Amino acid sequence: MSALTQSANTYLRTRVMTASREELRLLLLEGAIKFVSQAREGLLARNFEQVFSGTDNARNIIVELITSVQSAPNPELAERVRSLYTFFYVRLTEASFEKSVEKFEEVIGLLEYERETWVLLMNKVASERSSETPEATEYSPQPNDGAPFSVEG
Repeated sequence: MSALTQSANTYLRTRVMTASREELRLLLLEGAIKFVSQAREGLLARNFEQVFSGTDNARNIIVELITSVQSAPNPELAERVRSLYTFFYVRLTEASFEKSVEKFEEVIGLLEYERETWVLLMNKVASERSSETPEATEYSPQPNDGAPFSVEG
């Protein structure tokens, strides 16, 4: 493992260990976007090992998203969210089997939309908390440049 990869993994570990539940979900969404993008790029470069690796990592993250949705306090909403993530999983699997750049792009777009929606929700919650406690602050994410997720994951 290179020093750069080890440094990135240390950064990610620290970021995960200090993150709130909301930030952890955001990290999962960012990781899924990164790995689906890697799979798409691998397909364009005809690097099928990269396609498999990116797809496999993204599917693992999506399974974590599915299983971490809590039913309380709104079971109907929770089931809809799980259904959405299940759709992402199925579409990603289709993209991989069919070697479809378009389906990879569709999943990336949907995940990016989900990420944006999640950030809006995080900001709304932070705003509500700030009216209750002065130390709450608004979340301002950095552009998803691919760091800090390791390809070796």
